[in-house]
Amino acid sequence: MNLRITETAFELHLRKIYPTRNILSMRETETVSGQACLDVQKKTDGSVNIIGEVATDPVASWMIQSAQVASKFTLFTHHAKTFPDLVTALRNSMLRAGVFKDERTAEEQVVQVLNFDIHLIKDFRGRRYIERVTECIPVEEKNEYTYDHRKEKTLEGKFDKFMDNATIYFTKSTNRELYRYVNIMEYHDGEYILTNPISDKNIKEMRENMDDSDIDEFDKFLKRNWGIEGKRFSPDELEKEENDIFAKKTSAKIAEPKKRGRKPKSKQV
Repeated sequence: MNLRITETAFELHLRKIYPTRNILSMRETETVSGQACLDVQKKTDGSVNIIGEVATDPVASWMIQSAQVASKFTLFTHHAKTFPDLVTALRNSMLRAGVFKDERTAEEQVVQVLNFDIHLIKDFRGRRYIERVTECIPVEEKNEYTYDHRKEKTLEGKFDKFMDNATIYFTKSTNRELYRYVNIMEYHDGEYILTNPISDKNIKEMRENMDDSDIDEFDKFLKRNWGIEGKRFSPDELEKEENDIFAKKTSAKIAEPKKRGRKPKSKQV
């Protein structure tokens, strides 16, 4: 895949590692901003965007942009100690950069672009290794409101149903979780242990970017470690599944109000 790299200081030097790859590296200067570099890279048919290090607020904004629209996927480095710290740091960077004004909206955008966090650690002996691989799973908002108040015949019953919906609304507005995270793999006592399976959404997207041989090996890996049966999706099946998910999100069964009053008199012939 074509590599597009944005750095504040040249330090990756990937051309030395991959001399035959299509690589374009850029860094901001006194006259050319990092945002301008990113805008140019969006037009160069890049597949993978690599952000050298997300150490400042503007760089965090570049990372979110490139992960959303500029490439197939984005790699970046960060110095957060835990996954919640990573989400909080990126959210605060987006707010300080002025990209968003609302904390919840900024956090939603951050969570949408974080798929996997590969956390490296360096112990007191100087050994550097991967401590864990964490998957971020955005929590989808569900329509949990009910319209049972239409069936209630007393004012007290209608008021109780209204309070139930009001409780759901205020819970979503104040304490709604935007994401959950699980460790896919952890390092314990000199060996790696698989803990939780990968989510179905990421499994499907990973398959879509593999060739046939990789898909076969990946299916064997899922079956061997988590007992997950691999399923091939045709383009028509993928489109149908996406349409079904969209329909479930947008559809709400609303009972039609009963018509009150006397029935119209039937005309006699």
